Amino acid sequence: MTTDTTTKDTAPGAPAPGTTILDARGVTMRFGGLTAVNGVDLTVNSGEIVGLIGPNGAGKTTFFNCLTGLYIPTEGEVRYKGQVLPAKSFKVTAAGIARTFQNIRLFGNMTVLENVLVGRHTRTKEGFWSAVLRGPGFHRAEKASRERATELLEFVGLAHKADHLARNLPYGEQRKLEIARALASEPGLLLLDEPTAGMNPQETRATEELVFAIRDKGIAVLVIEHDMRFIFNLCDRVAVLVQGEKLVEGDSATVQGDERVVAAYLGEPLENDPGAAEAAEVEAAEAAQASETPETPETSETSEADTTTDTAAGKENDR
Repeated sequence: MTTDTTTKDTAPGAPAPGTTILDARGVTMRFGGLTAVNGVDLTVNSGEIVGLIGPNGAGKTTFFNCLTGLYIPTEGEVRYKGQVLPAKSFKVTAAGIARTFQNIRLFGNMTVLENVLVGRHTRTKEGFWSAVLRGPGFHRAEKASRERATELLEFVGLAHKADHLARNLPYGEQRKLEIARALASEPGLLLLDEPTAGMNPQETRATEELVFAIRDKGIAVLVIEHDMRFIFNLCDRVAVLVQGEKLVEGDSATVQGDERVVAAYLGEPLENDPGAAEAAEVEAAEAAQASETPETPETSETSEADTTTDTAAGKENDR
């Protein structure tokens, strides 16, 4: 008897690779007169890891909030597996989208295992009276939830700390716990908001491997991150938001080679930018004026002294 191992770890009911599971169309979010997100289109396919990058204040987390029901978009719609998502975060979770947050949001006074069990609530069918009466069905459901939570803790490497308080975990392990709690809702799409923020290189590498392992289980991933090396190593596609609008989308090479992305991050003027031309003219005029000014012994001595001072300062910095 042979066993098919290719899909053994795939999430139940996972769509075929390449199927569009998230389709955001024209998503716009306004706060009074401020437009934080403006007409953003984005798709995520099953089996994909998609990155969302941009400078601070570009609207990335606001866009995440629109996808997960924390905000109701002013315009546009968000579809998951072809269905328009309800404008309630718990209903979005029940539909199959889970997320983590930029600022860790754990229940610090609960154990590691209990935190993961919280994430199971959308997948349990026991109601109020079952919890009150605590019949056989309730105990079966509780046992199944604990077994699944323990599996997830083993998956992220925290099974040995199941009974520890969440607040006592190191920072990197708190990030892992938040991911485990999100996975407890059995999502088809996982949204990660800056999962490596504040991590050292070893922790970042471990997170990268964890995200790959999540993808291998059939869960698509959409991730916001400022660590460019991490994002370009990890993602199949990357979309860039600047001032609430999608600037460019493509593979890592396409995005890294786009001069608009470089300008957005580094503040460098684009070619044919009127501001750049004006700055060049000013520099040329200043250079011409300097060349026409006759050199006097006094200015020569001053220049020589300044050069000596600058050189000494440079040597000091080199140390």
